[in-house]
Amino acid sequence: MEKRTTTHFGYQEVPLEEKASRVADVFHSVAARYDVMNDLMSFGIHRLWKRLTLERAGVRPGHQVLDIAGGTGDLTLAFARRVGPRGRVVLADINASMLRVGRDKLLDNGVGGNVEYVQANAECLPFPDNHFDCITIAFGLRNVTDKDAALRSMQRVLKPGGRLLVLEFSKPGNPLLTRAYDEYSFRFLPRIGQWVANDAESYRYLAESIRMHPDQDTLKSMMEAAGLERVEYSNLTGGIVALHRGIKL
Repeated sequence: MEKRTTTHFGYQEVPLEEKASRVADVFHSVAARYDVMNDLMSFGIHRLWKRLTLERAGVRPGHQVLDIAGGTGDLTLAFARRVGPRGRVVLADINASMLRVGRDKLLDNGVGGNVEYVQANAECLPFPDNHFDCITIAFGLRNVTDKDAALRSMQRVLKPGGRLLVLEFSKPGNPLLTRAYDEYSFRFLPRIGQWVANDAESYRYLAESIRMHPDQDTLKSMMEAAGLERVEYSNLTGGIVALHRGIKL
């Protein structure tokens, strides 16, 4: 089989080696307003999606947790409080601007001693095998160039019995909801981006990247192919978002 030399950046076809830098430019642009935009774009519902992720992670005091594409640190903040002083949470993001915003936010919330900040590519995580009790990636997998490589990398650094949770935009099952969601994403979302962040193009890319992301069953199969077991998913808000969970046995 001929090896692919291009990939999707939203609806555009770009050389493989260009995608990471293009995604980086998007998140450098939106980092300072990321939290505000999340609340506006989701009407605050992203907080409920993340709370469910937190509950299904099963993290306990003393655990080692990796929050990939952790950005501004919502999940890291909650995990740091759950693992306590004997545990550790690594906030990892490929984007330095997002990592900086996340670190400042956690320090402002009095969290620091049990959190580590690592700039890392999800496709080649710089951690030992069998290292983490839990890994989360929330709204980050769709931006990864080689998703299969990233899932294999996550599986590698999980401990046996450890859990991977993937929270990501997905495909609504209802045609009417799909139509309304498309209208919102491609007409309303870039306008919010222009108004709040003075950047309509980045939010147009975000809408396109959601449409190009694998559907629920495809992602489930990809996680299984990466070596995860007992993979299951829950549709949230009508399938606009899905939470996948897999275990390393």
